Amino acid sequence: MKNTLLLKKISVILLVLLFAAAAVFTVSLLLDNPSAASAQEIVRAEQGETGSAETEPSAGEETQKGTIAIAASIAIGLAALGGAIGMGFAIAKSNESIARQPEMKNDIRSGMMLGLVFIETVVIYALIVAILVVFVL
Repeated sequence: MKNTLLLKKISVILLVLLFAAAAVFTVSLLLDNPSAASAQEIVRAEQGETGSAETEPSAGEETQKGTIAIAASIAIGLAALGGAIGMGFAIAKSNESIARQPEMKNDIRSGMMLGLVFIETVVIYALIVAILVVFVL
């Protein structure tokens, strides 16, 4: 009972952190509008000097890329933290089960390994999504 209460508290904390990171990311994307041209770019466009403005990224684009990188790192950090907590609980429960019934050691261990593979798969998916967010957006 005590472990399930602790697990629920940790899950709520992780969800709150995830929503807070999503809110910060959304607000920063709304504030950093990369399509808005700066005053220097408007003057260059009016004078016909578009060569340097096209090759150099604006400050808004650099800020947006940095914000995306921070959001991706927060996402993979939370996924890794959740996966590590889940793996820790799974290993602890399987060791407890093996201690109670040593004759079922092989069945418990194979079930635990299958569960750990699924947990690790979710973390790898989160890593892939974070990499895609950084390089595609």
